[in-house]
Amino acid sequence: MLNNINHPHHKRIQTEILTLINLPMKTKSIILIAIVAMLLASCVPTSFFQVYKAVPSAEMDVNESSLTYEDENCTVTYDFWGDRGNIGFRFYNKTDEPIYVNLEDCYFILNGSSYNYYKDRVYTYSKGSGVSSTGSATASKSVTGVNYYNLIQTNQLSATSTSELMATKGYAVSYNEENIVCIPARTSKVISEYLINNRLFRDCDLFKYPSKKQINTINFTKEKSPLVFSNRISYSVGESDNPIKFENEFYVTEITNYPESEMFESDYREYCGQKTVSKSKYYKDVSADKFYIKYKKGTDTWKH
Repeated sequence: MLNNINHPHHKRIQTEILTLINLPMKTKSIILIAIVAMLLASCVPTSFFQVYKAVPSAEMDVNESSLTYEDENCTVTYDFWGDRGNIGFRFYNKTDEPIYVNLEDCYFILNGSSYNYYKDRVYTYSKGSGVSSTGSATASKSVTGVNYYNLIQTNQLSATSTSELMATKGYAVSYNEENIVCIPARTSKVISEYLINNRLFRDCDLFKYPSKKQINTINFTKEKSPLVFSNRISYSVGESDNPIKFENEFYVTEITNYPESEMFESDYREYCGQKTVSKSKYYKDVSADKFYIKYKKGTDTWKH
């Protein structure tokens, strides 16, 4: 518990212990109680993670790195992993013609509510630069008078004037959001707009701030799942006027709360057979069908 002697709590504890030597017994007892409380506080985790596992409603290729939908023209891949989950997707054109994704007819659906991918926004890019120059002028004259010792003395007086000139120039470029995304033959583009969830799920079977021994997982069917979400995508191939539409739907099947200590593991990084001197911290059990919400322990007294 005191392995890290540079921890702020531990430095303060060391100082408190040194002051105990010459204090009365009653005062020592009070300070010892305070030290124990500080030790316990320094060992309690302050960050927690609510981890979600989602599965596709229809058949898709699922592995640790991606969830993949495929038809005769395209391959669409997902990777939810990250804080609050990313429903964005990579669209790969398998054909020898350009594919046009119509964002005006593409939607993110969350628990029955739809959100447009096309929002008719205007983006502005600006860039500026400035040049400054400084100039000064000095003038002087002779002044004759009587000094402190009643002797005649001549002095040189001078004055300096400084001026600064600042010139700036720049430009701004505005452009409209694309409503049609063109994906050339045998290439891919990432289309991303929404996060899946930013609100903690609470349940009597989930400790809000669990210890290692209090970790529990809740399982759901699609009918009982708190999060059912999908992308509805519309595209056309080449000059065709017939749009092709499909929907990739998912639902959350597991939710687990973890203390921060159970989310990470440490190991040496290695490249071309050479390892780093010190270990780096990595997320455990990273998978494309999972995402998380990171949250802090607050002042509330809720157990669940």
